Amino acid sequence: MESNGSRYGALHLHILGSGSKGNCALVEGPQGLIMIDDGFSRREVLKRMHELGLSEHDVRALLLTHEHTDHVSGISVWCRAFDIELYASVGTPEARAYLDTLPFCEFVPGLRFDVAGVSVQTFPTSHDVVNPVGFRFECSGDSIGYATDTGVLTDEARDALADTRILALESNHDVPMLRCGSYPRYLQDRIISAAGHLSNEQASTAAAELVGARTEHLVAMHISQENNRPSLAVRSFAEALGADLDNDLGSSATLTRDSDHSDLHICAAGQNRPISIL
Repeated sequence: MESNGSRYGALHLHILGSGSKGNCALVEGPQGLIMIDDGFSRREVLKRMHELGLSEHDVRALLLTHEHTDHVSGISVWCRAFDIELYASVGTPEARAYLDTLPFCEFVPGLRFDVAGVSVQTFPTSHDVVNPVGFRFECSGDSIGYATDTGVLTDEARDALADTRILALESNHDVPMLRCGSYPRYLQDRIISAAGHLSNEQASTAAAELVGARTEHLVAMHISQENNRPSLAVRSFAEALGADLDNDLGSSATLTRDSDHSDLHICAAGQNRPISIL
């Protein structure tokens, strides 16, 4: 469990898994859990939730970022067992036949709405799907920013993600690893494109702008198992934020800011291990 060991906010972020083999996260607020995507089997989601001490009966709603299989494959089975509110951007449910049969409330990116006592600000992202989105969650002065699967950060995304207490930001690939790896050139080009995924360099440049005085946690998301390493993503973030890099960094790092002596914790979400950010 990742925490700052000092004070906790009104919101917590639980990441069950992040990567090309499956994605699911949960925002914990005062009235329960809000699920973001579900690309795992119901059994796997339950297993990982229970590892973090979470109950499936506390899930109040599910929000989709987009319709790619690694984000939606588990939704139909989950909804057969649990009656929850469903939210997706306009056109996203229609992009998958098994989503189109479910009672989604569709919204236009940019809309703000309330779910389970939490204010959700949506914003457009840039990916090769119908209408991809990211989210800013706010409650009782606390905030979480969440953006993955985007080739660039839109202006709306930058505004929404700025100075959140917890910032979960895609850091998908290391460009040299990708270009020298086994992926065919067309797939490399897709990943690097404006409708693909953020690289370590792009993510760290954005983080230097988005991390503010209130930011306590920065989480590298959707790390490629083929074209990146958690340590590379963490190092890239740390370097962009002015850390002393004399020591080797693993999948996490802590920076003490000189301005107010507060700590900024950087970690990497994994494909196979759930983590909680409090």
